[in-house]
Amino acid sequence: METHDPAAEKGSAHSHVQNANSRQIAIALALTGAFLVAEVVGGIVFKSLALLSDAAHMFTDVAALTIALVAIKVGQRAADERRTFGYRRFEILAAAFNAVLLFGVAIYVLVEGVRRILEPEPVQSMGMLVVASLGLIANLISMRVLAGGKDKSLNVKGAYLEVWADMVGSIGVIGGAILIWLTGWSWVDPAVAIGVGLWVLPRTWVLLRDSTNILLEGAPTGVAVATLRKAIADTPGVADVHDLHLWVSGADQPHCSVHIVLAEAVDGDSVREDVATRLEAEFDVHHVTIQTERTPCDAHEELHP
Repeated sequence: METHDPAAEKGSAHSHVQNANSRQIAIALALTGAFLVAEVVGGIVFKSLALLSDAAHMFTDVAALTIALVAIKVGQRAADERRTFGYRRFEILAAAFNAVLLFGVAIYVLVEGVRRILEPEPVQSMGMLVVASLGLIANLISMRVLAGGKDKSLNVKGAYLEVWADMVGSIGVIGGAILIWLTGWSWVDPAVAIGVGLWVLPRTWVLLRDSTNILLEGAPTGVAVATLRKAIADTPGVADVHDLHLWVSGADQPHCSVHIVLAEAVDGDSVREDVATRLEAEFDVHHVTIQTERTPCDAHEELHP
């Protein structure tokens, strides 16, 4: 069995990305944590469910950002005898936890919102407006900080979605406060809270779906296994392909292992290098383990579809 895995060459790049992500998350955590107390106090003083729902989201932000920061630190630990892939998947666990946390908050807001519509309470719209406006500023700064890493790390993407949801909530609260101030309709407050909850749920589902796919060792998004299999089979010198597995250990680390049966009179090393080069160039799969065989391995039909 031969292995082509340039992970060592890319280790420094991964480390730089992780360090950048940790700095981004730390800044966003400081901003969000500093404003959380003000929003909770404002929600209680001004009796605004919309403001409290935004504060609840901001609380999940603080928790999510803290977990994300810890996950990056843990994920930087080197592989050992028990964790041969390292600890990168801890970041995926954090992303999944953040999604579940968001689901819980959204459901609470929906239930409480219905109750407040049925049993309206007076709301101090001007105080609500001031606090929500400050919250929006904090959200915009945090989103700007996290935007650079959201496409490189599912963990950062989860943190970005948390802050993004808060930004939408802040905008909703600002609009609701203005409407209440103009009309006196107190039911607008819980209606805004319900709207924020419904807005957040689909985005949360996407995060949970992506993190679950990685935890179940599903193929990376955007890579069709059938197309990848055909590319390997079409490589000169390959007579057959079986026992193909494609999965992701972290949000940006696709891995592939495959058995290939060599055609007659070909050099196994050359064919293996050609397959690895093709997977890297066409599918951005850099971590590849290829077993070459002159005849199919035992139990090919039963075990290696």
